[in-house]
Amino acid sequence: MEPILTIDRLGKSFKEKKIIEDISFKVHKGEIMAILGPNGAGKSTTIRNIMGIMYPDEGMVQFHNHSSGEIPRHKIGYLPEERGLYKNVKVLDLLLYFAELKDYPLKKAKERALAYLEKFDLKGKEKSSIEELSKGMGQKVQFIASVIHEPELLVLDEPFSGLDPVSQEVFKKEIISLADNGTAILLSSHQMNMVEELCDRLFMIHRGRKVIYGTIDEVKSQYANFKCTVKGENNPSLLRTLPEVQHVEQNGDVTVIHLTKDVNISAWLKQLPDELNIQELSIDRISLHEIFIGIATDTFREKGVNLHA
Repeated sequence: MEPILTIDRLGKSFKEKKIIEDISFKVHKGEIMAILGPNGAGKSTTIRNIMGIMYPDEGMVQFHNHSSGEIPRHKIGYLPEERGLYKNVKVLDLLLYFAELKDYPLKKAKERALAYLEKFDLKGKEKSSIEELSKGMGQKVQFIASVIHEPELLVLDEPFSGLDPVSQEVFKKEIISLADNGTAILLSSHQMNMVEELCDRLFMIHRGRKVIYGTIDEVKSQYANFKCTVKGENNPSLLRTLPEVQHVEQNGDVTVIHLTKDVNISAWLKQLPDELNIQELSIDRISLHEIFIGIATDTFREKGVNLHA
């Protein structure tokens, strides 16, 4: 499938300091791709280069067959991390203004705006000014403004920040719906649970360079060792001597056994001692959150994991 967005060997420096280097990835139609990284890793610089807020020193941003200076911005939606709306403007007027900026038909924009306001539980707020809304309501309005013109590519920078759980669920469902209808979505978030639930693939930057690029399953296969969680009163020393055990953590009556990368789970389970007190037992891989922490804190590097493979 031909990608909607192609980032090829992107590089950007400020005052001779390299902020991003050799960044390359693609986003396809109907795909939700995460761009991740700790603070200062280069995510925002990458997004700003994509949006044309700044231009790269090296490499290329391509939208379909259009390169950086020719990208049709009316086909792209953007929800920035730094929220900003005209506070004394009425909600509906603001949404129609954003649609007009994207050359979107006025009648259709009004229909979509009213439908979205109802979907986001903002019906009746059409004539309210932005300053009358709560922070969460304002964030919903800004989200609507980013999609009012039916963009082919939608860039979402920390879309769940500051939202209550109910609003997060509304956003999550709408993001999935947009992707199902063909919108290519590039999502930046520090909420790894949302990334795991939503995203098809992910690209992670650390110190301005790629460290991870692939599907969630591929990333977990490469970086996420298995762990066995046992509920029951047990002495952790009973488990530390088992083969293929890296380390053991205990919290009350819950013991987590971290296993080596190439462990054969079926064979390993047969070696559990008969005296082990098992009320509950589960086997899974470490989470994307734990992978993120392992990379951001250099724990993986200290263990000899090659982050640029």
